[in-house]
Amino acid sequence: MKHFTLIIAFLFSLLWVNSLHAQPVFQKKNNTPITSQGGDSRSVCWVDANGDGLLDLFISNGKEGGENNFLYLNIGNGQFESLSGSPIVQDGTPSDGASWADYDNDGDLDCVVVNWYGVNNLLYRNEGNAGNTPQFSLIQTSVVGQDGGYSEDVSWGDYDNDGHIDLYISNSAGNKRNFLYKNDGSGGFQKVLNSQAATDQNTSRCVTWTDYDHDGDADLFVTNEAGQNENLYRNDAGILTKVTGGPLLTAGGKTMSASWADYDNDGLLDVFLANDGGVDQLFHNEGNGVFTLVGGTPFSTGVTNSFGSQWADVNNDGWLDLVVTHAFWGGPWKNALYLNNGNGTFTQNTTEVPCTDQGWSYGCAFGDLDKDGDLDLAVANCYNATQDNSLYENLSSENGNSWLEIELKGVQTNRSAIGSKVWLTADIEGETITQLREISAQSGHCGQNQLAAHFGLGKLDSIRNVVVEWGSGNVNMYIDIQPNQWITLVEQPSSQVQELPLWLENIAFFPNPFSENIGANINLEEPCSIHFECLDTSGRVVLDLGWRHLPDGAHKIEWSGVSLKSGVYLLKCTSGSSTILRKIIKT
Repeated sequence: MKHFTLIIAFLFSLLWVNSLHAQPVFQKKNNTPITSQGGDSRSVCWVDANGDGLLDLFISNGKEGGENNFLYLNIGNGQFESLSGSPIVQDGTPSDGASWADYDNDGDLDCVVVNWYGVNNLLYRNEGNAGNTPQFSLIQTSVVGQDGGYSEDVSWGDYDNDGHIDLYISNSAGNKRNFLYKNDGSGGFQKVLNSQAATDQNTSRCVTWTDYDHDGDADLFVTNEAGQNENLYRNDAGILTKVTGGPLLTAGGKTMSASWADYDNDGLLDVFLANDGGVDQLFHNEGNGVFTLVGGTPFSTGVTNSFGSQWADVNNDGWLDLVVTHAFWGGPWKNALYLNNGNGTFTQNTTEVPCTDQGWSYGCAFGDLDKDGDLDLAVANCYNATQDNSLYENLSSENGNSWLEIELKGVQTNRSAIGSKVWLTADIEGETITQLREISAQSGHCGQNQLAAHFGLGKLDSIRNVVVEWGSGNVNMYIDIQPNQWITLVEQPSSQVQELPLWLENIAFFPNPFSENIGANINLEEPCSIHFECLDTSGRVVLDLGWRHLPDGAHKIEWSGVSLKSGVYLLKCTSGSSTILRKIIKT
């Protein structure tokens, strides 16, 4: 009898533990106009349109013949009201992609919406608020709004690092040339015609600016359908050079969506590809421009009809999870949620409400609508061109995991800080983990997550530090950061003095990322003594590389990094009273 009692107690304990793991992450939110205004919806963007510190939601609609778009203003307590009477919701056009950024650096977010059926695209300048209501002007004189195309997706990115955000738009019909617009810094744009990124002709879908090679500038990745290979344009000092070869660029699928993120916390940005009528794929970034196809994942088997995709740490455990939407060609379909197991593998969840609702879903995006530390999910639906959209509230703030959300304000970098990277190093249950987030104006097809970087921190011991690599090249390190808060960081010069010798500003490290040795190229106009140190992300010196006393002229210096573990480091260079920090990655 005693043994029977122990067995019963053990079984009850197992049921209790399993019930903890079975607690839902999401609940459907229905008491909002977001989920009661049906349409032929396409793009989802979480943005603070009126600058009140709360995330608003923009949804585009792409019905043939035209349909107004939606902007829902967050009024607090998880409630929204639908904006009316503004040009941004009175367009009456067949809209697909949308992207928001402060293109004129005046402190508020502007918007571009792209259209199909040969209809001109739309550029809206945010003129500030009347009360708490944002005011928008449709800029019809801009070249951005004069190229009638068959546009699918759009993203802002400062590809020449001049502090003014540029624009790229994909097209899937007509002459199929994509559009590249350079921001002239005075509120206008110039169309770029002599770049291969603007002359290639493919059936293009998703557009992403991402620094895949970690050299400090925004590269361009474009997905193509109709069995065409994807396009990757490496940024070489503002020149977009087409890259070919390797499994990532020879798969030739019907790729609707690409989502870039460091899913395994190794400091390199990986990419998920969603295919319509093919197999979804995950490519692991090995460094040095090499990508390998990851097999054995639950999303890499079977033909799918995938359209949108997003990475997000939905349960705040420190590992990025994945949501994939499905649409068209039959159905209605269910969407998919893949939970990251923290060891390079994923488990598909089929019980969460985003995975049990049915319909046709297009874009999706994550944003912390109530600032409680977990990421809520919005999904654009389009079944029969009348389906209501979906909003799912995240309940993970109740599971005891820690978190941190970091909003960036650029100074030398564009005001929205798009293209900047945030590295957070923390001790979580006795293990030191460094997570990376890249600030992006578009992730996945027709999706824009909140601009603030979100970090799940699990059962946190302590945050060691936060390192921000700004688009301008400035590097700022912050210590004594406390968890469970939303903070704002403003760009500061990365040096300890305002003026640096030109040679110190222009010092270049190579290769980066590196596997064994790392070097530096230095060109001196006069003799100089320089002290080099390698720091970990906590600021601790892990390698003292010593002093170099160099005559004038060109020098190539090399050190061994074999003793370093894989991860992110900072190279500190000091000469006299001048100091710089540069991020390096050991693979």
